[in-house]
Amino acid sequence: MAEFDVDLFVIGGGSGGVRAARIAAGYGARVMIAEEYRMGGTCVIRGCVPKKLFVIGSHFRHELEDAAGFGWTVPPATFDWPTLIANKDKEIARLEAAYTTNVEKSGAQIVKSRAVIEDKHTVRLLADDRKITAKYILIATGGAPNHGAAIHGIEHVISSNEAFHLKKLPKRIVIQGGGYIALEFAGIFAGFGSDVTVIYRGDNILRGFDEDVRAHVRSEMEKQGITILTGCTVNKVDRHVDRDGEEFTTHLSNGSSLASDQVMFAIGRHPAVANLGLENAGVAINPKNGGIAVDHFSRSSVDSIYAIGDVTHRFNLTPVAIREGHAFADTVFGKRTVQVDHSTIPTAVFSQPEVGTVGLTETEARAQFSHVDIYKTTFRPIKATMSGRDTRVLMKLVVDGATDRVLGCHIVGDAAAEVTQVVAIAVKMKATKADFDATIALHPTAAEELVTMRTPTARHVRQAAE
Repeated sequence: MAEFDVDLFVIGGGSGGVRAARIAAGYGARVMIAEEYRMGGTCVIRGCVPKKLFVIGSHFRHELEDAAGFGWTVPPATFDWPTLIANKDKEIARLEAAYTTNVEKSGAQIVKSRAVIEDKHTVRLLADDRKITAKYILIATGGAPNHGAAIHGIEHVISSNEAFHLKKLPKRIVIQGGGYIALEFAGIFAGFGSDVTVIYRGDNILRGFDEDVRAHVRSEMEKQGITILTGCTVNKVDRHVDRDGEEFTTHLSNGSSLASDQVMFAIGRHPAVANLGLENAGVAINPKNGGIAVDHFSRSSVDSIYAIGDVTHRFNLTPVAIREGHAFADTVFGKRTVQVDHSTIPTAVFSQPEVGTVGLTETEARAQFSHVDIYKTTFRPIKATMSGRDTRVLMKLVVDGATDRVLGCHIVGDAAAEVTQVVAIAVKMKATKADFDATIALHPTAAEELVTMRTPTARHVRQAAE
């Protein structure tokens, strides 16, 4: 008789948990995975995928406007929000079914229930109060929107979760936040015709990104009519109802107020660690970020319990969770010691314009290296020369002046994410600026600028301490 009911019990059916379950099952492990909501997790159900669908949909307004410059006469177009929502729901249902099928084909068993840890080898399924013993437990519960401190009227505020299911498109929306989600939804709603105001507490949006990227994105968004108010926060939200419906008044810390049909907060996410029973097994929380504390192999303070993805609050990106889940399965069940390299992770912000970035920012590079060369250009994309749209692309390379190694690449403009994914390979391989220069340009493209910038636009040399 087996010592445990299963070899691996995974809590959470998102991208990371699913990858771990499938790979472990492929190695012959007996795997059970519990998901209390929908298979696919945040990314598939209420994150990256529906967000990207919304972004694509919102682009059509600009495409229709730009068509005139190329000789097209387009009759006045209309947009129907309920159709978008219904078609999005169909696609998400298809993806959820695919996730479920792929897990079951791998041999892993899915249980639709919340799972709570009883001890280092036992979980309890709340749906039927059943206890399952496992040699290893993997926590992959992800994260959830964080609205911050409780303020008057916080109950009227929506998060990105609810934004995917609004009954109608708001004519006016106030969005608090200055990161990925806030800016992506600002572009989405503006693209569909909403009047958008972004509120952010810092001095500029996209904290942690390269300073040139931050300035460029803000300028481009403001050109599109999006209002960005920095250096303030939302203090209170009042709701008013009359025969025409409901309206909200958002009161800001600078003393001003804004009227809107919807208020959305996108100020961050917190790890979903509550009510998991972590204390029953003695699983430690990282005091710095509130996520489950893990080592380089995603092992928690308890040797039989691991955690991957957003619940660790290390790098909250879906591909990182997937890589961590795969590495966990390889290491624990595949007899291959695999450690995830969290350096040089490419990332994209599907704002409008789009951002793609990999490697160090200029500020980070100057703090770490004594000689840093900057290659930067902004230019009008070829499409805009005919459409007449007032927009510019930013491309920037950060280079170690001593070794010529490309330390970072930052792009703002159409297809920035697609270009950055390929450039990330070169940066990961420690390519030099000379390697970029030796690459023949692909013309006419925007990306050719990355291999044709010859002269540094800035050189920073740190003097040695006397």
